[in-house]
Amino acid sequence: MGAAPVVYLFLRGRFMAVNLSPIAENIELLSREKNIDPQTIIDAITEAVLRAYQKQYRHLGEDVDVRYNPDTGQIEIFAQMTVVEEVTDPAKEISLEEANELAEGAEVGDILEIQRPFEGMGRIAAQTAKQVITQKVREAERNLVYDEYIQHVGELVHGFIKRFEKRGDVVIDLGSVEGLLPRSEQSKAEKFSLNERVRAVIIKVSRDVKETYGQQIILSRTCPELLMRLFEMEVPEIYDGTVQVKGAVREPGDRAKLAVTSTDRDVDPVGACVGMKGSRVQAVIRELHGEKIDIIEWSENPAIFAAQALSPAKVNKVQILDPASRRIEVIVEDDQQSLAIGKQGQNVRLAARLVGWNIDIRSESDVKRQVASQIEQLIQSGAIPIPAAGAQLGADTIAR
Repeated sequence: MGAAPVVYLFLRGRFMAVNLSPIAENIELLSREKNIDPQTIIDAITEAVLRAYQKQYRHLGEDVDVRYNPDTGQIEIFAQMTVVEEVTDPAKEISLEEANELAEGAEVGDILEIQRPFEGMGRIAAQTAKQVITQKVREAERNLVYDEYIQHVGELVHGFIKRFEKRGDVVIDLGSVEGLLPRSEQSKAEKFSLNERVRAVIIKVSRDVKETYGQQIILSRTCPELLMRLFEMEVPEIYDGTVQVKGAVREPGDRAKLAVTSTDRDVDPVGACVGMKGSRVQAVIRELHGEKIDIIEWSENPAIFAAQALSPAKVNKVQILDPASRRIEVIVEDDQQSLAIGKQGQNVRLAARLVGWNIDIRSESDVKRQVASQIEQLIQSGAIPIPAAGAQLGADTIAR
């Protein structure tokens, strides 16, 4: 065997050579390679050796302690024996006479540590130790990733498509780590290619990877936060706080709505987000593969906000029906009703989610018919008296 490796440490103003044992060398290399605290690796090794020793020498029934000696770079195993007058458990006790032969001055009740050979472990025990060390190192790596990325949940990250999984999920290379873009977090309008550059939002960071197919960082391209983060990149006024995003809703791949307001009366929040000739909003639309985006000025008045949230439809009147149940009635011209409702109710559905109120849409003709019907019922019930000569004319007029 060759000589032990030498590490040069810069101490007291000069480099000093330090010989490392194979164990110390592995700790040093693993620490640098995985960016893990050396003490974490030492703890993993000592725990692994303890398990392996107990597995091989279980029949001895000893109380064993395993320690790493930083001076020698070796793993040391000690059986802990209690000094007694009369031994009843040879695996854990040692007589006072025998104890004094090993350590002069020992007294009853003292704990005597007797070193056991480290090299005595067999192949199975060594394999157990290796498995424990591997497991502990992986746990340490996962903890490092978790601690680094948990604070970035909700933020935008960039990466490249690394591979496709059978279930439709996509693994994205984020640089030092990988992220998982599940099929459920992908827009139906998107199709990716290998090595394609992708932007996504971190929605979850997990320590336990059993439920996330081995990946700790879960990404999304369907969440409203992606829309908000993209506008932050494109609109300097959002980045510096002049324009604030108050809410965003999406039906990924089809349509989205963004509510914005301005802290400066001289800055139009909608115009700032649209940009010169639509340049800013078009950049976001391209990133979302053609998803239509309505940019709406936010209002603390729910009636005004609801009217604006139904864009591109034009609203005639808004009435708050029940504040407790958060119900609003919106009246539009007949030719605006289908636009306000949207395809399969998409526009009103998104508007309701953005405003946070239930929105009922009615056309002007529906309202007129309802008013006429109510008047007719009142006349027929006698609640509204009319001259006999004009009764028939009045009834015909109402009918018309």
